[in-house]
Amino acid sequence: MNAKTVLPAVAMTAVSMVLTLAVVVMWLGTAMPWPIALVVGLGIDGGWLATLAYERRLAAQGDHSPAVTSVGWTFGLAATGVLVAHALMSEANTGAWLAVAWLPIAAKALWLVHGLWERTALTPRAMDVIRGIQQEARDEAAVARARLRSEASTEETRLTAVTQAGARVARVQAKTAATLAGAWSTLEAARQGEDTGRALTSVTRGVTPDVTPRWELPVWGPTETVAALPWEAAPALTDEELDVLVDEIRHSESPALSYREMAVRFRAAGHSASEVRLRAAWKRVEAA
Repeated sequence: MNAKTVLPAVAMTAVSMVLTLAVVVMWLGTAMPWPIALVVGLGIDGGWLATLAYERRLAAQGDHSPAVTSVGWTFGLAATGVLVAHALMSEANTGAWLAVAWLPIAAKALWLVHGLWERTALTPRAMDVIRGIQQEARDEAAVARARLRSEASTEETRLTAVTQAGARVARVQAKTAATLAGAWSTLEAARQGEDTGRALTSVTRGVTPDVTPRWELPVWGPTETVAALPWEAAPALTDEELDVLVDEIRHSESPALSYREMAVRFRAAGHSASEVRLRAAWKRVEAA
């Protein structure tokens, strides 16, 4: 990369110096001896070359001098001015001389580009590290995109399966509801029929003589609460009896049972006592 920027600048500088020297000798050679014109041309080129060399030395040291840069641009502009003046005063090939009059300025611009490249250039190792980081970032981005696409595809498949399963469940429920509605409609029609009771009675008459059963099919509707059967409450245990039972159940195993285990076995044995009395008995037994 260094050669790609420095070689064009060197070539254009050399061409500009040759053109400047040739124009000065040709232009001033008619008004003064050509050795003097040659000295003038070499002076312009030499000053330009000296300031350029000094600029390159400072750049190699990581330094910069605005004064030297100004002098270098002054020599470049002087060379350009010489070429432009010669082109304008020349009666022949004016366009051709004007076409090459910009070369000194172009040479200075190329050296400026080369200096900028040198200040921003990196070593091959640093470039390798940067390329590795960029490649790693691209790999991670590609993996992340692939993971997102896979998760999206999986989620889409799952949602499709859930939707289809829900649709099947809805269809089965609708079919079952329709079947149940038809069955209860049939039962209701049979229950309301005039000949249903007589038909069922005629079937059972030979099995249960002198008995006329009442046939009623199930009714779809609210139910009536059946009264509870009467029962006699067991006599309540006294505190002493309760303490004895709690102590026996607690020490029925070793180590002694916990209150929860004792309460479960107490009620499983058919005994009855409120939670408050049972816990009080437990505390008395435990304290004793």
